[in-house]
Amino acid sequence: MLPAYPLVLAASQTDGTALANSTTATNILHASGIPTIAGGALQVGSTIKVLVKGRVSTLATTPGTLTLDVRLGSVVVFNGGAMTLNTTAQTNATFELEALVTIRALGTGTSANALGTGKFTSRAVVGSAAAGSGGAGTLLLPDTAPAVGTGFDSTASQTVNVFATWQTANAANSIQVHQSLIELKV
Repeated sequence: MLPAYPLVLAASQTDGTALANSTTATNILHASGIPTIAGGALQVGSTIKVLVKGRVSTLATTPGTLTLDVRLGSVVVFNGGAMTLNTTAQTNATFELEALVTIRALGTGTSANALGTGKFTSRAVVGSAAAGSGGAGTLLLPDTAPAVGTGFDSTASQTVNVFATWQTANAANSIQVHQSLIELKV
């Protein structure tokens, strides 16, 4: 058996475009942080690690929810679920998203699939202390039982991307990525 070393697929220190005032699922990574995995490169047990850091701002009282997902091409292979946010307005609070997506099956069409879990840490999480008076809160993702994501074609090249969706369109609801790291352990 060969040792499994993580391979850095993409590391971006360039800001992604801020997503605000929208309820449309939108890519939040900078183009330099979106790698492509060659068709046939994945194996059962391969793990994609996604680490994204940036800032998030939320509307006071009724920010709604924020959903973060990881996609291979256009297919959602990990959906973190709708996260309820702090009803105390947050302005440019640091956030961290970490997701592990493990390949469960390979194949063409929609035969390949993966299971993902993750965590989101920020003062924007419900129950977090105010700035300067305590730490940020963490949500395990999804907040329900983990499930296998939508099937994809592992024989075709796939980009790895992170999307965000706000439930409430408001200029105060904003998320922007400042750093991202995507690794693959085959």
